[in-house]
Amino acid sequence: MFGTFLSSAHAVPRKVILLRHGEKANAYALCAIGQQRSLALRDTYLGRDATNRVLLGGQAPAAFLAITLHTLELAAPSAQSWGMPINTYAVVPLDGGGAAVPQELKNATRIAAADVLSNPAWHGRTVVMTWQHTSIANARLERQNPGEKVTLRQLLNLDRLPGVPETWPGKNYDYFWVVNYDPQRSEIPTSFEMVKQVYAPPFNTLPQNDWGAPLPKGYAAGCKS
Repeated sequence: MFGTFLSSAHAVPRKVILLRHGEKANAYALCAIGQQRSLALRDTYLGRDATNRVLLGGQAPAAFLAITLHTLELAAPSAQSWGMPINTYAVVPLDGGGAAVPQELKNATRIAAADVLSNPAWHGRTVVMTWQHTSIANARLERQNPGEKVTLRQLLNLDRLPGVPETWPGKNYDYFWVVNYDPQRSEIPTSFEMVKQVYAPPFNTLPQNDWGAPLPKGYAAGCKS
């Protein structure tokens, strides 16, 4: 379809599930809402005993990937339920700063994307990437780095598909991006879908705002309700 075929040096997963970190308390840790989201993800979508098995297709994921402390904390319960480690491309805030260094985020994201499209252990399987949202998709970041691929949207070739958002909104914590590939043919995805996280009790009070919509009234970025 797209004319980009694999060489013997490439190994492409069948599916990549992208999601951002949970709601955070500070530069280092999730707040109580974010911690609840990590448990909700394990119990509902990503854990061994998840009640909704559609996302993983009823199979164990090949790998969980994380980049920041927030993403590591979010992915930990799900990965632990499978008895799996988390592949970390570690970027942490330095000197008490409020955010990770942008250049380090870019470098780590490039390395991770290259691994996803070349690791034979993940070929034809599902990889879960819990990531910093500006490094998943951010139109401003892409404009600031012309001639470079700096987001997963570019590095995983999602920009070759119609309908993929150019930016992940800062107020959305409750979506998956599901990217499908034909692992025998191409590094270009065959399809893309956004899936909203929907939870039953006891997790039904987690923010579940629509894509691009504000957080529910009473919630703020710092998890104060």
